[in-house]
Amino acid sequence: MRMRIAAKLFQGLVLALAIVVSSSASAAVEKEWTFMVFLNGNNNLDRFGTTNLKQMETVGSTNDLNIVVQWASEAASTTKRLLVQKSSDPSKVTSPIVQELPRVDMGDVNSLNDFVKWTVQNYPAKHYFIDMWNHGAGWHRTGRDNMVKPFDISFDDFTNHSITTVQLGEAMAEAAKVIGHKVDVYGSDACLMAMVEVAAEMKDSVAYYVGSEELEPGAGWPYDTILADWNALSEATPAEVSKVVTKDYTASYNGGSNGNQDVTFSAFDLSKLDKFQASIQALGQSFMKLDVTARKKITESFKSAQGFYYDDYKDVGDFIDVLEKANVNATIRGHVVDIRAALGEFVIANSDTDMYAKAKGAAMWMPSSSYTYKNYSELYKTLDFQTTTDWSSALAYVLQDAPADRN
Repeated sequence: MRMRIAAKLFQGLVLALAIVVSSSASAAVEKEWTFMVFLNGNNNLDRFGTTNLKQMETVGSTNDLNIVVQWASEAASTTKRLLVQKSSDPSKVTSPIVQELPRVDMGDVNSLNDFVKWTVQNYPAKHYFIDMWNHGAGWHRTGRDNMVKPFDISFDDFTNHSITTVQLGEAMAEAAKVIGHKVDVYGSDACLMAMVEVAAEMKDSVAYYVGSEELEPGAGWPYDTILADWNALSEATPAEVSKVVTKDYTASYNGGSNGNQDVTFSAFDLSKLDKFQASIQALGQSFMKLDVTARKKITESFKSAQGFYYDDYKDVGDFIDVLEKANVNATIRGHVVDIRAALGEFVIANSDTDMYAKAKGAAMWMPSSSYTYKNYSELYKTLDFQTTTDWSSALAYVLQDAPADRN
């Protein structure tokens, strides 16, 4: 009896190994693209994760595209890694679980690093798109205790952890090493992440960056439309994929599949960021030569520019339009021309609904009160954008006469 059981166990082990070998052999075939989604549903967005996965399953992985998801759900005790396959079952997610882990801390950057490394090893491709799915807050957030914390993306309610802007940049640098070249596209399916400060952290490790300047509705990206349009492209380039996400996201909220809501979305070419940063640095240096009357015009321009959920996050393009009208002096007008040109090269796609028609695609920190500046200035100094541009010093000079109230 025991021998028969042992024999059956041995046969089962051989079969299991054969399945693993077959799966690994299949997965090891290099495809054109691998789309990896770090889907953190360990919070109140959980139900939308299931919806988005079902959208992905309307297309599924193809001969040219792997869709690989690390799926954490608040309702589940484990975290699953899926190879998304096409399905017509509307009632549940049916894609195969390639690996199942104990509940993962999705607010730990090491979890992101591990997922990227595992995906690259098992689903090699010429191009990689990394999508961070969760809540986002740009480069700063005020915690529940009203203390400033670098609490920026991928909030995990089980651990109360999140991934900071600096950590996100470090993760993309690690991903580029694992891949062997820059991450082709990085995207935030999260609020408030189309900021130059966030993008600057990954300038040397990511080619194209996509995200929203404003809050994203809970439904997030329309993955069914995005993947269908992506697959319709022949040998899609990273720039083309970035433009597809930008177009389809906004269209879905402008009478499309997600109804009608005011949204923004844009795509950045990070190879053009150096020129943009140089133009901002030059503007900031000129700010530090202004008298009190001119400084007030700058502060008023900050206030008047298109803002978003956090009032100190302002659209750069609209700000320079307002600044141009303020007519500070000839030097500032010259910087406006330079920034507008650099922004036009940096932002390769920008799509907004009517409420945000003035937005040009890239947000930046522009507080208009000394209180807000002091609240966040020390954290800002940890960012690469500040190291390159010294924007914080320009703000400190301009805001020395500004009111100390919150804005």
